Amino acid sequence: MTKEELHGLVAQSKGNESNIVQISAVRDGEAVYDDCWRGFEVRSAANVNSVTKGIMALLMGIALDKGYIKSTDQKVLEFFPDYEVKRGEKTIYDVTIEHLLTMTAPYKFRSEPWTKVCTSSDWTKAALDLLGGKKGITGEFRYTTLGIQILAGIIESASGKRCLDIANEMLFEPLGIPKHKPHGASDKDDQFDFLMNKKPRENEWYQEPAGTVTAGWGVTLCAHDMAKIGWMLICGGEYGGRRVLSKEWAEQMTEPKIALGERFGNMHYGYLWYRPHKDSAVFAAIGDGGNVIYADPESKISVGVTGTFKPRIFDRVEFIENKVLPLVESI
Repeated sequence: MTKEELHGLVAQSKGNESNIVQISAVRDGEAVYDDCWRGFEVRSAANVNSVTKGIMALLMGIALDKGYIKSTDQKVLEFFPDYEVKRGEKTIYDVTIEHLLTMTAPYKFRSEPWTKVCTSSDWTKAALDLLGGKKGITGEFRYTTLGIQILAGIIESASGKRCLDIANEMLFEPLGIPKHKPHGASDKDDQFDFLMNKKPRENEWYQEPAGTVTAGWGVTLCAHDMAKIGWMLICGGEYGGRRVLSKEWAEQMTEPKIALGERFGNMHYGYLWYRPHKDSAVFAAIGDGGNVIYADPESKISVGVTGTFKPRIFDRVEFIENKVLPLVESI
């Protein structure tokens, strides 16, 4: 498939590819492919939904590298000494950072209470109120977006810095990614527009009323910068000769820890990053709308894909492997 053929396939798609707005690829450290659709330019930012979780895992690694946090085995409540535990709640005392990173933390809800958390004045505290429960810690994988907000609170409590400042200074700037600003009237209409708006966005990160970034969703990136992040991880945390993340964390974060079921394509899960194939080193950060950072250490190719909101589109691993990689390998 040529560049022109791939462009036409995406441009004319009425199906799963009809919401793609950018595809970029880095091979052996060089940007070799950039294309865009539907009013987006190469450097336009898009809301990448749950790829944000992958970025939070990077910030957690930076916090560990800097010594703000000692270990993923630390208990969550160590970082919230003023938090008042609900009467009768015992499980929360045993929940660790590791549980949050692997999505094995227990919660008291059957389905995520979006309205309750997203209309509160402090989303981290609201998420803490959901943590725990009578079943105890079972080790069961339980995908949640709201619970990841606790990680942002932990990083800020431990470091005394805002997550957005850490991201700008220690992650984005070393990779040549534009400085991000906070976004958010944080009301219902603004949240809805942030999710549904199909126009290019500024370089921003959604912020909840207490001033902390939303940890499970809400960062904007262009596919070009997403491919940079993937390449940095392929290089074991280095970019352009500069150490961004420790090699130990880059490996620990992306190694498979939890086997997922059919709902998640039978992939494996690391620390908020996926391992799509059992017998492959490929890893990915994946968000709704088919937003993906895809990295293959063996072929030394990293791909970023952005897409606007479209229901029931989750990952694009198969599309990347069948359509994008053959093109990139031929360039």
